[in-house]
Parts: sequence; structure tokens; C-alpha cells
Amino acid sequence: MGVITMGKNYLDLKAEVWDTGKCASCGACVAVCPADAIYFETGKDSTSPLNNGYCKDANDGVPCGACYEVCPRLEQLPAELVGDYIDIVSARAEFAVPKKQSGGAVSALLANALDEGMIDAVVTVVADPWTLKPSSSVITSSDVLVHHAGSRYNWWVPLVASLKEAVITRKFANIAVVGVPCVVQAIEQMRGSDLDLIRPFKKYIRLVVGLFCTETFDYEKLVQEKLVEERQMNPLDIVKFDVTGKLEITMKDGSVAVIPLKDIEDCVRPGCHICTDLTALNSDISAGSIGTPDGYTTIIIRNSVGKQFFNSAVENGKLELGDGVDMVPIEKLSAKKLKRMPEE
Repeated sequence: MGVITMGKNYLDLKAEVWDTGKCASCGACVAVCPADAIYFETGKDSTSPLNNGYCKDANDGVPCGACYEVCPRLEQLPAELVGDYIDIVSARAEFAVPKKQSGGAVSALLANALDEGMIDAVVTVVADPWTLKPSSSVITSSDVLVHHAGSRYNWWVPLVASLKEAVITRKFANIAVVGVPCVVQAIEQMRGSDLDLIRPFKKYIRLVVGLFCTETFDYEKLVQEKLVEERQMNPLDIVKFDVTGKLEITMKDGSVAVIPLKDIEDCVRPGCHICTDLTALNSDISAGSIGTPDGYTTIIIRNSVGKQFFNSAVENGKLELGDGVDMVPIEKLSAKKLKRMPEE
């Protein structure tokens, strides 16, 4: 359920979340602000959003509280290893996904959903091909989706902010959202809200795909400082990133550079330090590279909605099933994240 705002506004959100280092920087507050008054500074190392000085509630006394209602960091942090699910399988795309992170299963599942008319838009993350710099985007074509496949979720992007474009500006009625656990938690807040201002978001989000995540990194600090300046790596030579207790960077020549997480700790987004959710517990489908062999994706089907989308992709020959999933590494990493749970 959504939080009860009780006259809360952005000033309360700022005091309780933004100014305390708890902000996940998911962008949910940006998406739902009816006055477009909340934003992230482009190109800046922002640890939380900013406000332009206006708030319907604070300035004009018009009840709102939308930003406070959808913030995932006002709820109790998740305390489960894997959460509820119907099935856990390994799968891979049955067609070529050139820049796939693991098995390309998420791209295949979403491409099938677009082709079958089950959704008409995907809110996701894309990367500049020259610099790898990430941004959020609304994609409506399966070809474009597959073209942008690959791991960009290691980078911080206020992904949920693009929901405003999808829901309010372009008025799509069947939207899929793909994101890391904090994004999924924000969508869960929207889905559980009874606030009128949140209703369009709640109504038109059809599928939520959560991606396994240990932490996200600040692009400027990691790529520009650690990789380009310190290690003389060219972003154009990087094929993919993978975080499984360490940062593994696969290069075009097939070589893999391994960087201990302690060496890039200062690149981790501040809000990640309190996150306890590895597998996106509140999604319809969760996915990640942990627990399956190279070339496959672990898929956690959590509910009937996720099962419908997954089954459609399999039946249409877009997904091929693998031999199973090793739960030990997933549970081990989940337990490690749970240790971040603050003591009462």
C-alpha cells in the first residue's frame, strides 16, 4: 500500500529522504509532480532531486503529496532473500541479441510483448554508443529495443522520471517498466496508491521487470575517472559490465578486466548503501545473470501477470528454456544485501 501522506509535501520528502542520504534517485517524485517542479540536474553528480521553489501544497495550499506518496525510501526496507514466486527458470533469447548482457531473455520477452500488442511502450535505459553514458527512454519498437539491449543498469539513471513522458505526454495505455529494485519499489508504491494524481500511472503500467542489482554506479566517477583516466580504457572497446561481488568488464577482444568493488566504492550511489533488495521482490518478473550458465538468464516469475508474458514469449519461439537455476549464489548475494538492514 502507498504511504499515507497526511498533508505531506516535498519539504517533508526533502527532510526525511533527500537530506538524510536515503534517496534512491529513482525519479518517481519527478514523474508524478503535477507542477513539473522536481528535477535532477543534468550532468551533475546529484545525490537527490532538486525543487524549483514551487509546490502546489507548500506555496498555494492545494493538497498534493504525490511525490511523498511514491517514494520507496519511506517504506520499510525488504527483508526477504528471494520473495514470492510461481517458478524460477533459466532462459535465453531464441534470436540474435547483439549486445545482450547474459541470455538476452529480458529483451526477447519485451520484444515479444511489443510484437504481440501486449504492451505499446517500454520505459527502459539506453546508452550513448560512443561514451556509454546512460539515459532513460520510452521505446515502442521491438527492433529499437533489441538494438539497445545490454547492461546499462549498473549506471544510475532516474528511470521512473520517463514515466511522465509515457503516461502523461504520450498517453500510452499499456506500459512495461524495466528497472533495478528501487525502481520496482517505486512502481509498487504507485500501484498501491489511492491518490487521484497517481491513478494514471497505476492504471497504465502493465508489466514490471525487475533486474538483479547489488548497487549502481555514478557514470562520471566510474567511467571517466576510474576507467578512462586511471586505466586508459576506451568506452568504445567495452562490451558489457557485470557485478557479482566484483566488477567484471568484458572488452571487444574477449578479455575481461576484474575490479574489486572496494576499489570503486566511491563510485557507488549513496542511496545504494541501505538497499536490501537484490532480486526486485515486487516485480512481476525478475531477471539476472546470477545462478545460470553463461549465455542464459535467470528468470523469476512472480505472479500470473509475469507468467502470461513469459509463456507468450516461449510459445512464440522468442525464448528458449535452459536446464535450471542454481539458487545458492542468488541466496548468498541476497543475504549479503540484507546485512545492510539498519538496526532498529
